Amino acid sequence: MAACARRKPILRRRSWCCSLAEPPSSPEQTTSSKSLHYKPNSLSKHGRPNSVPTSPQSCKSGLNFVGRIDRRRILSPGRVSPIDSDPTVDSVQEMTRDPLPAVASAPKSRSHSFRAPPEGSSSSSVSGSGSRRDFDVRLKLKGRNGGSLILELNSEILKANSEVFAALIAEHQKGSGMCRIEVPEVENLGVLRDAIELMFEDDIPKMLMKMRVYRTIGVLEVSAGIMFKKGILACLKYLEAVPWTEEEEENLRILLTKFKFDDVATRDILARLCLLESKDSEQNLARQLVWSITSCADANARTELKPLVKGLLCKSSVYEKDQPDLNKEDIYGVCQSCLGSLVSLFEEASDSIYDGRGAKKKTDKPLIERISRQVDNLNWLLEILIDWQMAEELVNMWTDQAELLNMHDTASPMLRYELSRVSANIFIAIGTRKLHSRSEARSRLLQAWFGRMLSDFGWLQRCKKGLDMKALEEAMGQTLLTLPLKQQHTLFMEWFGCFSKHGTECPNLSKAFQIWWRRSFVTGSESYAIESR
Repeated sequence: MAACARRKPILRRRSWCCSLAEPPSSPEQTTSSKSLHYKPNSLSKHGRPNSVPTSPQSCKSGLNFVGRIDRRRILSPGRVSPIDSDPTVDSVQEMTRDPLPAVASAPKSRSHSFRAPPEGSSSSSVSGSGSRRDFDVRLKLKGRNGGSLILELNSEILKANSEVFAALIAEHQKGSGMCRIEVPEVENLGVLRDAIELMFEDDIPKMLMKMRVYRTIGVLEVSAGIMFKKGILACLKYLEAVPWTEEEEENLRILLTKFKFDDVATRDILARLCLLESKDSEQNLARQLVWSITSCADANARTELKPLVKGLLCKSSVYEKDQPDLNKEDIYGVCQSCLGSLVSLFEEASDSIYDGRGAKKKTDKPLIERISRQVDNLNWLLEILIDWQMAEELVNMWTDQAELLNMHDTASPMLRYELSRVSANIFIAIGTRKLHSRSEARSRLLQAWFGRMLSDFGWLQRCKKGLDMKALEEAMGQTLLTLPLKQQHTLFMEWFGCFSKHGTECPNLSKAFQIWWRRSFVTGSESYAIESR
C-alpha cells in the first residue's frame, strides 16, 4: 500500500465549550499542564481504568469506539491513519496505558441503537440489534497533548442528553449522511469519554460506583460543561452518599463554586461542607475546645487532645480556611482560671489537713498531680498565644501573681518547682525571640521570678517534664542581656553567688556573664564615644 500523503487537520470554525475544553486531569493522560481543580497524580488511586471496547463494561455503553489515534498508528489492516508529526511522550504513554483496538464487539442483547458493520468494513462499531444507520455521528476528540479518540454515536441519544451536543449536531448535520464533529484541545480524553458513556447506560449509579469518588468529581465537571443534566444529578446523588478524602472534599468544594447547580440537588452536599454559619460561631467553638482541654480530668485524654486542638488553632494549620483571628480575651480568661486554680491549690498546701502522701482528705487526686495539670495548661496556652503573637499580656499576668510569689517561698520544693516550669517556658520564648515584650515587662518578670528559678533549678533538672535544660540556660542568659546594664549587674551577681555555692544545682550562665562583663567594662574612650551619640 502506498504511503499516505501528509494531511493537515481540518479546522472547525466553532471552538469547543470552555467548560468541556478544560475537564479535570487524570492519570489516564500524562500532561505537563495541570487542571486548575484536579491533580492528575492523585487519580491513580481513585479513578477507574479506561474501559477497553472489547470488555463487557465498554460494550454495555453502546458506544462505537473506532479507536484512539496516536499519530502513526495503523487503525486496521490495509488502512493507515493520517501521518502527522512525530508522536509525543504523552501520547505514547497514553497509548501504552490504555490501548483502544480498532474493532470492538459487544453482547447482542445490548442497546437497539447500535450494530456492527458488515465484515470487511473499514470502520468498526459496537454490535447490537439495530441498523448501521443508527451510528450517524462521528465524534473525534483530540487531546491537548497528543492522541485522539474517535466515537461513532447515535445522534438522538446525544441530543436528548446534552444541549451542547444538540447544538453541535444541528450545526454540522448535512443531509442524511454521517455527521462529523471534531473537538480539539481536550484536557482529558478518558473523563470526557466516561461522561458520554453514561448517556448510553441504563444503570448510571452502578457505573459511578466503579468510577469511585475522585473520577466521579471529574465526570461531574464535564457533565456540567456539556449540560448533561441526568449525569449531573446522578453524580451529585452518588457523591452525597459516600465519604470523601480531604483532597476529594477540596476539589468538590472548588467545583461547587465554579458551577451553579440545582439547590435541591446540592443541598445535602453543602450541608456537609458548610458546618459553621459565621465567624462568631468559629470563635465560640475555639473557646469551648480550649475550656474543655483545661478542665479535662483524664490525663491520657488530655495528652491526646492538646496537640490536636493546638494544631487546629495554629496559624499555620493545614486546616485553616479563612480562619478568623483568635479572640485573645477568651484565651486570657482561661489563663486567669488556671492561675486562680493554682492559688487555691497552694492555699491547700499551706493547710494542715493532709495525709502522709500530701493529698487532701476526700480528694481523689494527689495535690502535686493537680498542680502539675494546671501548670501544663498554662504552658499549653502560652504556646498558642506565642503562635498568635499575643503572649505579652500573659507575661504581665504571671509577673503580677503576688499570692503565688509569697506562697512559693514557703511551699515544699516538690510543689513550688512546678511554678518555675511556667517561668522557664517564658524565659525560653523570650530568649529565642518568639515572645516580644517591653523592657519594663521583662525587668519586672526577672525581678519576680529569676531568684526563684535559681532555687528551683535542681528540681527542674531532676523532673524535666519536657524541658530542654541547655536551651533554658541559654535563654535565661539571653533574657538577662536584654535588660539595662545596671539591672544586669544586680542579677548576674546574684547568679554568680548562687553558682559558686551550689554548682550544677544552679544554671550555668557563664557565656552570658562574659558578654555582660565585656559590655560593662569597656575602655573609657569607647564608653565616652557611646554616651556622646
